[in-house]
Amino acid sequence: MINQIQNNLLGQMQALESMTQSRPAEISMKQEKGTSFVEMMQQAVDQVNDTQAHASEMRKAFELGDSQLDLSEVMVAAQKSRIAFQALTEVRNKLLTAYQDVMNMPV
Repeated sequence: MINQIQNNLLGQMQALESMTQSRPAEISMKQEKGTSFVEMMQQAVDQVNDTQAHASEMRKAFELGDSQLDLSEVMVAAQKSRIAFQALTEVRNKLLTAYQDVMNMPV
């Protein structure tokens, strides 16, 4: 019984070995086309910046007496801007923590 299991396991290992040797070119790392992590972070920063600029413009317009703006709209825009900035800050903090963890790993 043990010999049968060993032979079966040995056969599977040899089959896997032959598969890896026959296709080394297919295993190479390929960069996928699409947005990179840096591009995604840049887009997030740009969106937060746009949100803050929009909230600032609305606040200035309200302070100058724009009759089309309501105080609640200005406050909601300001809160959206604040929350977006806090979320981006938390993402940055998590990235820095992850980077530090990787750098402190023993080699």
